[in-house]
Amino acid sequence: MDWIQILIGVAAGFLGGGALAYVIWNKALNSKKQRIIDEAKSEGEVIKKDKILQAKEKFIQLKTDHEKFIQEKGAKIGQLENKLNQRENTINQRREELNKKTKEFENTRKEVEAIRENLNSQLQRVEHKSEELDKLRKQHQDMLEQISGLSAEEAKAQLVESLKEEAQSDAVAYVNEIMEEAKQTANKEAKKIVVKSIQRVATETAVENAVTIFHIESDEIKGRIIGREGRNIRALEAATGVEIVVDDTPEAIVLSAFDPVRREIARLALHQLVTDGRIHPARIEEVVGKVKKQIEEEIIETGKRTAIDLGIHGLHPELVRLIGKMKYRSSYGQNLLQHSREVANLSAIMASELGLNPKKAKRAGLLHDIGKVPDDEPELPHAILGMKLAEKYKEKPDIANAIGAHHDEMEMQTLLAPIVQVCDAISGARPGARREVVESYIKRLKDLEDLALSYPGVTKTYAIQAGRELRVIVGSDKMSDQETEQLSYDISKRIQDEMTYPGQIKITVIRETRVVSYAK
Repeated sequence: MDWIQILIGVAAGFLGGGALAYVIWNKALNSKKQRIIDEAKSEGEVIKKDKILQAKEKFIQLKTDHEKFIQEKGAKIGQLENKLNQRENTINQRREELNKKTKEFENTRKEVEAIRENLNSQLQRVEHKSEELDKLRKQHQDMLEQISGLSAEEAKAQLVESLKEEAQSDAVAYVNEIMEEAKQTANKEAKKIVVKSIQRVATETAVENAVTIFHIESDEIKGRIIGREGRNIRALEAATGVEIVVDDTPEAIVLSAFDPVRREIARLALHQLVTDGRIHPARIEEVVGKVKKQIEEEIIETGKRTAIDLGIHGLHPELVRLIGKMKYRSSYGQNLLQHSREVANLSAIMASELGLNPKKAKRAGLLHDIGKVPDDEPELPHAILGMKLAEKYKEKPDIANAIGAHHDEMEMQTLLAPIVQVCDAISGARPGARREVVESYIKRLKDLEDLALSYPGVTKTYAIQAGRELRVIVGSDKMSDQETEQLSYDISKRIQDEMTYPGQIKITVIRETRVVSYAK
């Protein structure tokens, strides 16, 4: 029983403790809920105050912006009002001026009317006087006809005939005088134009030779350039087409070739090889290939820069490349690019002096010698070849004609042709332009003529165009047409074998029959 009572007491204690704990937990839970509710209310109040404050600030900002907008609109309206006032004032001033001019016009119109009336009255008086004068002239004419026994028409015919003969003789004398004066003036003006053109263009020309000296630091490098059993120097000569002379000259190697582009490629390739230190056939071919590309790019860049400097546009890219190639070509020691630039400037100045198109003249002057730098070497004079190149690359006919006719190898069709021809002669003939000594030049021309005269049947020889052409005249009774062909070939072959000359020489054999009679 006691155990049961104890268990009942313990269970009652547990139930009482649980009820008490539940009451305490419920009370704590209610207090926590109340605290959370209070905190939420306080946070809500804070948020509410913040939102009200933000709304007030937004309202103030909007109010400020609105006031600023109203002020700007007011300022614009004020400016517009000022402009309207100014325009109104201007219109009023113009209206006043117009009224003033209208009044002046009315006054002027009245004056003109008065003058017109005065003129009409004077015209009437003049007409009356003219009628009286006609009557007097008629009376005078009748009196003269009675005295002379000739009618007015007969007297007029005799007078006109005598005056006509006198006028013709005077006119002929006057025309002759004007023609003579025009010739003297034209000669003087032509000299003046040429002198002005020369004075306004003065360029120095570079002197090109057939050899280039490559300087080295020591003679030990010569052995490396030659290579074992000469394989390096043979590879270099084969790759560049230049003869490389390694002799006893201290610290120097001679590069010999008539083609300046090849000499420049060889010089630059040697410089890179010596600087790098690796000299063997494979490396030589690699370096020469790179230098060739570099020179080709430099040629194109030089052509573009030249065209830009001279203000010439629209050139075909191949013509630009040929212009750049002229930098490495010379004629009698005169650099071809400098010569062409000088001819271009001279042609433009002379064309301006003569009232022609200076741009066309400058273009023709720059291109006149492009036939000297073709990629291949056709058997044509450089002027004709240059004309064909210009036609091929779509240059205008007058430009092409000026190029082809500047050495009289074809007929001149426009005024550009003689201008380019004269300016080419000026550039080549001015002192210091060309390096060839006068004595050697004259001797070469004489040797050409003497060589042709040594053949039987040749009567006369003429070396023309600065030795670029040799004309041989043979007797028609001493040589047939077939023999003239053989003579032309023989002379050209002998000139090639026996003489030294720049460029090429054209041999023209002329066989003709002339019949002469005299009227006595």
